[in-house]
Amino acid sequence: MSTAIGPAAHLGTVATLRRGFRLSPEIRRGLGVTLVLAAVTTVGRIVVPLAVQQTTDRGLLAPGGPDVGVVWRTVALASAVVVVTGTCAYAVNVRLFRASESGLATLRIKAFRHIHDLSVLTQSTERRGSMVSRVTSDVDTISQFVQSGGIALVLSLGQIAVATALMLVYSPALTAVVWLCFLPLLVVVRQFQKAVGRAYTSVRERVGDMLAAISEAVVGASTIRAYGVEERTAARIDAAVEAHRKAAIGAQVRSVLAFSSGQLVAGLTLVVVLVVGTVLAAGGHLSLGELLAFLFLVNLFTQPVQQATEILNELQNAVAGWRRVIGVIDTPADVADPGEAGTDLPRGPIEVEFDRVSFAYPGGPTVLHDVSLTIAPRSRVAIVGETGSGKSTLARLLTRLMDPTSGVVRLDGADLRRVRFSSLRERVVLVPQEGFLFDATLLENVRFGRPSASEAEVRLALTELGLEGWVDALPRGLRTEVGQRGESLSAGERQLVALARAYLADPDLLVLDEATSAVDPSTEVRLQRALDGLTRGRTSIAIAHRLSTAEAADEVLVVDDGRVVERGPHRDLVGQGGVYAALHASWSAQQRGG
Repeated sequence: MSTAIGPAAHLGTVATLRRGFRLSPEIRRGLGVTLVLAAVTTVGRIVVPLAVQQTTDRGLLAPGGPDVGVVWRTVALASAVVVVTGTCAYAVNVRLFRASESGLATLRIKAFRHIHDLSVLTQSTERRGSMVSRVTSDVDTISQFVQSGGIALVLSLGQIAVATALMLVYSPALTAVVWLCFLPLLVVVRQFQKAVGRAYTSVRERVGDMLAAISEAVVGASTIRAYGVEERTAARIDAAVEAHRKAAIGAQVRSVLAFSSGQLVAGLTLVVVLVVGTVLAAGGHLSLGELLAFLFLVNLFTQPVQQATEILNELQNAVAGWRRVIGVIDTPADVADPGEAGTDLPRGPIEVEFDRVSFAYPGGPTVLHDVSLTIAPRSRVAIVGETGSGKSTLARLLTRLMDPTSGVVRLDGADLRRVRFSSLRERVVLVPQEGFLFDATLLENVRFGRPSASEAEVRLALTELGLEGWVDALPRGLRTEVGQRGESLSAGERQLVALARAYLADPDLLVLDEATSAVDPSTEVRLQRALDGLTRGRTSIAIAHRLSTAEAADEVLVVDDGRVVERGPHRDLVGQGGVYAALHASWSAQQRGG
């Protein structure tokens, strides 16, 4: 059954990073060279303190007076090292940017494709905007850390180590003073990161909620205006935005507190070093140049410590995003493609079999009860029943948008769970109640059923469906842009495109889930004639809302409360005076009343 999508909360920070890098191997490629360049950059930064010490002690305060030559040579050498350092820093950033973008593009693709592998039920456990945020904004937080924070953290640790080593050379006592000042901060910050991590996890969740609320309001704009609920919708969005604002401020307050603590300790450390260093210099334990160099080294030490606290905050934000993306990828694909281990269905009319099939939605009652039936090849079958009787569930199981709770659905004797998706999607086509159109031309939307089809083949399909007159009446014919979700077309016109798309795909089993319910009666008559040709020679199953579809079918299946209660030709069922007869009488009365 379906599994809710959630963050990988069980993973610690280190485990999350390891898993993230395994999912994006491109990030690690060439990392050795990048780290070597980063090491050169780090070591190069100590040239300024060394140059200050040498020019002061051996140049400006030389025993015989200022030695200009020493000053010039030292400055020239330091300048050359600075240029090399800057070049290496540039190379590090470019290499890191390329590697991270490649790796995170892979991560986005994996997450997006896995979302499509999840069943309709699993996808419905989380709002679309929240799922979109996992592939977009959550990955963006990872990108920001990898491109700047990750390497900066390595450089900061390296810089602290190099600065510490050189400080020990100049004065072990002053080095001890520096570390004694910073050790308490390091202990506090480490503990503080847990709270920061929780805060940024909340931020990522609120971003998903906010995107979900906004996207829902945009998609449902016409319904919102029709029912005059703009204020209520605005209030929901305002609440989502406010929740994100509070979460973001809370996380930033914790982040700024850690950073400010680092600045405070850095300032106090510099004051203490200056006082103690002056005393040591006055006692002859340090030269003026060594004291000046040490002060520069303290800055080299404190700067990355302050940066490290900020980078650790970025790390927690990135880890929170990584966990949410991993949560999607780790969600089991309960309707999984068997791939190479699966079977292909041969071309030709399909026999359909439901063998003791039951189905229940997660946490809900059983909606199909022990359904067993066989539909012969080339049969045109209509499935009818009251709303909520289980008709559409049969269609979803048949097209494997969902799997049964128990029992087996077979096509030509093959368990549907063993059929490769590539074969299944080629042999079986579902036309849903509301045909989804992409923001493209009419031609491209129809061709979606068979991408290799030429424009002439698309025109022929439309002609055979009797739709050429409708297409020619459009502003640009086949080149007409349908807009987002087909909004420039009416509901009935969108369904015409969906039917033409299915016709062009030329399936062996056609499943129509109330596909003509949004079409006006005159168009329905025209489409019904075209569908007679489309369904001839192949198996077709129509979930029927309008019983005119049932009248034209070879056989009618009547579903009531999740069970097939009647079966037979339209004429026979009407004469039996059962459930179908009552449905047909009610529908006929509505037609006469209309």
